[in-house]
Amino acid sequence: VHSRRTCLHRGPSEEPPSSSSPRARSSAVSCGESPGAVRGAALTNGDPAVATGKAEASVNGVEEPTLAPRPDLGLETPPPPPPPPASEAQSSSDTPAQDALPAGWEQRVLPHGRVYYVDHNTKTTTWERPLPPGWEKRVDQRGRFYYVDHNTRTTTWQRPTAESVRNYEQWQSQRSQLQGAMQQFNQRYLYQLGLKRAQGGVAIGRQEAQGAGLPREPPSGAAVENDPLGALPPGWEKRQDNGRVYYVNHNTRTTQWEDPRTQGMIQEPPLPPGWEMKYTAEGVRYFVDHNSRTTTFKDPRPGFETGSRQGGSPGAYDRSFRWKYHQFRFLCHSNALPSHVKISVSRQTLFEDSFQQIMNMKPYDLRRRLYIIMRGEEGLDYGGIARQWFFLLSHEVLNPMYCLFEYAGKNNYCLQINPASSINPDHLTYFRFIGRFIAMFIDTGFTLPFYKRMLNKKPTLKDLESIDPEFYNSIIWVKENDLEECGVELYFAQDMEILGKVTTHQLKNDGENELVTEENKEEYIGLLTDWRFTRGVEEQTKAFLDGFNEVVPLEWLRYFDEKELELMLCGMQEIDLNDWQKNTIYRHYTKNSKQIHWFWQVVKEMDNEKRIRLLQFVTGTCRLPVGGFAELIGSNGPQKFCIDKVGKETWLPRSHTCFNRLDLPPYKNLEQLREKLLFAIEETEGFGQE
Repeated sequence: VHSRRTCLHRGPSEEPPSSSSPRARSSAVSCGESPGAVRGAALTNGDPAVATGKAEASVNGVEEPTLAPRPDLGLETPPPPPPPPASEAQSSSDTPAQDALPAGWEQRVLPHGRVYYVDHNTKTTTWERPLPPGWEKRVDQRGRFYYVDHNTRTTTWQRPTAESVRNYEQWQSQRSQLQGAMQQFNQRYLYQLGLKRAQGGVAIGRQEAQGAGLPREPPSGAAVENDPLGALPPGWEKRQDNGRVYYVNHNTRTTQWEDPRTQGMIQEPPLPPGWEMKYTAEGVRYFVDHNSRTTTFKDPRPGFETGSRQGGSPGAYDRSFRWKYHQFRFLCHSNALPSHVKISVSRQTLFEDSFQQIMNMKPYDLRRRLYIIMRGEEGLDYGGIARQWFFLLSHEVLNPMYCLFEYAGKNNYCLQINPASSINPDHLTYFRFIGRFIAMFIDTGFTLPFYKRMLNKKPTLKDLESIDPEFYNSIIWVKENDLEECGVELYFAQDMEILGKVTTHQLKNDGENELVTEENKEEYIGLLTDWRFTRGVEEQTKAFLDGFNEVVPLEWLRYFDEKELELMLCGMQEIDLNDWQKNTIYRHYTKNSKQIHWFWQVVKEMDNEKRIRLLQFVTGTCRLPVGGFAELIGSNGPQKFCIDKVGKETWLPRSHTCFNRLDLPPYKNLEQLREKLLFAIEETEGFGQE
């Protein structure tokens, strides 16, 4: 959808004042303006019907023809602009960048106040302000205007301004400085962990405290008596003008984000022999083991990655997820732009208004602070209106009339892309819009395989169980049975119905004529599984990811797994332990079994984040229905949380996400149960529990 300005309509007889074109003699019609007034401003160029003659009028060093009146039309031409006064000429260098015109251009005003621009280089005039240097306006085959930036070799539908170009250059400059800033962030993060170990967990880093929702540090001038880092160095001051803390060095008259008390002070032990520390392009450090020729993100030094839990250091998952989350938040903050971006919407046309405005914006402008205006309402957006806009729009994109998404199954309310979405002619543009929106923030959950696609990970057969258990069971049957003995004939082709029309998809070239045998069965299962995850939605998925990547580069998410990504995008709910216990059923255990008492004791000791991780491990999602645990859904309808006695004490707990069931072996003591359960929820990846 392309919107065009309607305040100025140009046609063969609708031109701004011109200095050379014969069309200058024809009338120029604009919104509510007199054609004569505009025509009187036209410059003549050798017309015998017009009074001739030249005057030595020079503007910006370019000689202009005399503005001759048209007495036959009863019109007058505006006088040439007077030379600027000396004070104005002296202050011209102080004019803001957005007000400066390219060399050879001049801004003029008609008697009735309308502004137009004179290009003395080509002796032409135009109503539109000239493009910034290096930009060019072109027309595509469909008659649409677009703009070419020869500086960066890119194109855009949006007309550039000096301000937008300056903002883009500022954004590029911030990106170029990101690597060094990331290294400083890593140092500060590790140093703060060292402080917490040394001081029994008293010190809390500024970044970690804000990420956990703790109160921010006091603004400048407040007494900081309990600061574990002590007083600032002489000449330093801590300020917090717009919510984010920064530090002022009055000695050098500079400011910085880093706390001078921690910057460059980290003391780390040496790496083991044969090890080397390096940094990725994003500034994330990793370690090279030249002995085995391998790399890892885990620090090989004792105490840095596998610290004792009894000593107060966080567990492996807690440490890993927090570190990844802070890395991601730091990338977002480092690439944020100043000022804010306004989006004005109506509650009656929320989706259409949001779509038009977000898609007409530069992607990097969406990294500014959001300011939402609800038309017809007097509320000012200090965060509350924006949150409501996110909530309303995240539900609006699920409207069936747009035919964009569908539920993963009859009893699975996670979302997946609707293969029939192509019935909407603008579906790819909508998916690009939704990708941008989700990158800004969304509170709607997708299936875990979809999060894998965002991370460029290949979904597995086990992932299929959570979104289509019937299809999964069919594939498992094929895998476990001899097709020839059962008399079943399958081919490398699969039928699919979209909007009542059945089509056949070839899993490989000439697949409908190739029989599935015991020798090629694994290939068939792999191709069929891949098709089930991507059936008819390849273009939609690409459009979605393109829109997301325009606002938040997907490379920023590469260190998360699909469960961590779901947790970060969807957030977490407060888990009511009493509601959980009340709506749990037991198989081969009773609520008085000692293992059950130990289990709930361990859950009670967990913080909310680990309870969410346990819920995700057993049910496949980190979200609860509105009715809590009583309304959990399984593959066959309502299915309460279940704990089953399965296995030996040496086994790890297993989960069956389709049935919300946890297989808990009969462990001998509380410590063994705690160790096995925490290991299962922290160290397993994807759906690989079995």
